[in-house]
Amino acid sequence: MLMKSLKSAVMAALLAGTAGGALAQELTLRATANSNEADEDYDGLVVFKNYVENASNGAIKVELFIGTQLCAKGDECLAGVADGSIDIYISTSGGAAGLFPYIQVLDLPYLMSDDRVAETVLTETDFTKTLRDMALADSGNKIRLMTIGNTGGWRNYANTKQRVATPADLAGLKMRTVPADLPQFLATTLGASPTPIPWPELFTSLQTGVVEGTANGVTDIMSMKFTDAGVKYMTLDGHSYMGAFWWMGQDRFASLTDAQKQIVVDGFAALQQATFASPKRKEIQAYADFKAAGGEVYVPTAEEKAAFKAAVAPVMDWFKTNVKGGPEVLAAFEASVATAQAAVDADRARELQ
Repeated sequence: MLMKSLKSAVMAALLAGTAGGALAQELTLRATANSNEADEDYDGLVVFKNYVENASNGAIKVELFIGTQLCAKGDECLAGVADGSIDIYISTSGGAAGLFPYIQVLDLPYLMSDDRVAETVLTETDFTKTLRDMALADSGNKIRLMTIGNTGGWRNYANTKQRVATPADLAGLKMRTVPADLPQFLATTLGASPTPIPWPELFTSLQTGVVEGTANGVTDIMSMKFTDAGVKYMTLDGHSYMGAFWWMGQDRFASLTDAQKQIVVDGFAALQQATFASPKRKEIQAYADFKAAGGEVYVPTAEEKAAFKAAVAPVMDWFKTNVKGGPEVLAAFEASVATAQAAVDADRARELQ
């Protein structure tokens, strides 16, 4: 009887250990994006899910919640990341500016010249790490910035009224902005009338004349069918890069094994590359559709773009004066842009040899 009891105890312990080991190896990450399946954010999440699940041999599962299933607004979603009910969340700068106002630095106009420079800043400089460290400190070590990708290309001016070729053409135009101070101040500086409108309400607001213009990439404009709401004019000034900020709960990340952390970090690197590429591919059809719907696309001359850049100079001073951490973040960003521009220029010179 004693031997039988010992054998039963040992077997029970072995089974418990096996079950515990299996559970320790299994992990599910809940990821959400407040967008739809036509969006670059969804493309990035699909790539992330595929990479992580394959690289872990299925030990790490990724559940995708697209839309507002888990949360509807940036502050609500980031609170879920902080408390652990959401593992991964993607925000625009406006969506997280309430908690991390300095990430609006990517919304500052005309600081980066093109995709090559922007992507070099985000992959080959310390800029993302600078923001990560600040966000961790400001969230009580609860919210970690994993990477910065793209969500729609570059912001361009689009409206229902007229071609915009100079800053004067924006005077008095009712421009939709996100509910954040910087884009509202930018619109005011250019003489426009800023009107904060939530993204889901923008179509109706354009249709009814509550606003007359917006600043978005063409893929967003066409995926939302804003041409049906009266948008007819688009100016490709590319005034700011539409950054996608990918957040993860620090407690969740810290709980991973080193091997799991590496898989997740590499998954975010794959996600970032997917979001860099997605707008470039999608905008080909989007521009064709915009023109087919009667839209006019205008590319400013070098002189006209210089006039826009000169007109927004007060926005830089406003950012440094009014945004917490603004001077430090702007200095770090400008240094990273200068480094990236020099690297891209050198690459271009070699490519022409």
